[in-house]
Amino acid sequence: MDAFYASVEQRDHPEYRGKPIVVGRDDKRGVVAAASYEARRFGIRSAMSSARARQMCPQLIFVPGRMDVYKSVSRQIREIFQDYTDLIEPLSLDEAFLDVTDHKPDFLYATDIAKEIKRRIREELHLVASAGVSYNKFLAKVASDYRKPDGLCTIHPDRALDFISRLPIEAFWGIGRVTARKMHALGIHRGADLQKCSLTMLRSVFGKAGKLFFDFARGVDDRPVEVYRERKSVGCEHTLDNDTDDMMSLTIELYHVVVELLSRMAKSGFTGNTLTVKIKYADFSIRTHCLTVDHLLVDKKDILAVAKRLLREMCADGMRPIRLVGASVSNPQQHSGGKCEQLLLDLDF
Repeated sequence: MDAFYASVEQRDHPEYRGKPIVVGRDDKRGVVAAASYEARRFGIRSAMSSARARQMCPQLIFVPGRMDVYKSVSRQIREIFQDYTDLIEPLSLDEAFLDVTDHKPDFLYATDIAKEIKRRIREELHLVASAGVSYNKFLAKVASDYRKPDGLCTIHPDRALDFISRLPIEAFWGIGRVTARKMHALGIHRGADLQKCSLTMLRSVFGKAGKLFFDFARGVDDRPVEVYRERKSVGCEHTLDNDTDDMMSLTIELYHVVVELLSRMAKSGFTGNTLTVKIKYADFSIRTHCLTVDHLLVDKKDILAVAKRLLREMCADGMRPIRLVGASVSNPQQHSGGKCEQLLLDLDF
């Protein structure tokens, strides 16, 4: 879906149509959750601070989010998908993979199914969607982003390698800003540059993610569309009222995060034995640290003790003003203790 949250608001509020709007809070601690295409023309994007967005566009309209409405619309979109295939893998409320190899209606080409789904979303829900069609998930994802908004891009197997060679490295699925900067430093700017890299080199620089980049550069992605996706983690985060480098204040905030985390775990019935603590500094850079223990994390005192330990370790090399604290529990199956490190692959989807 194109600018999903913002588009729903513009659909439901005619006075917002054609105007730059963002879904989020208009205060010094607010963050943009979604931006309309009118707002994006000013350089505004999701995860940007509301204060910065206001500076870039003084006439910007802030709209409070309505998650229940977005979830309802997402269900309506999925019902449309189900008229064409049962093989649907949701990525988020506004994005999904569809395997239409054995589709329901009598369509000759996958592109025709994509056109029909786009038409129905526009006519029935009064929203705009973009679609990507190809022979694997990586290329379908890249294609779906290629001609937004209201785009439809098909990447044929015979033209895939040429398409990939011309693709900016930032457009690769799974390559975020941090990884892109590292690739630029290595002289990798486009798919053609990545195609010249050996698997050994990519693994030595990017670890396990190097194999993924090596395959993507060659149009290889064997992952199937997974109809059932097991929940891998539960988390929450709090933006502080004011940036702080005071450990006592951060510890108090971390306590409230853990209380909310336990509530979310109980609601979802999720348990795991890896705890990750996340902090976002005043300059919006992010740091995470995690620990895997030999038992399920279900007790408040237990989780808080691990969380405080991780926070202390992250701040041991010096305190800087922090604007956000978060925590998540993951790893529902594994029970082996030990430390874990943040992967270099900074996924953006």
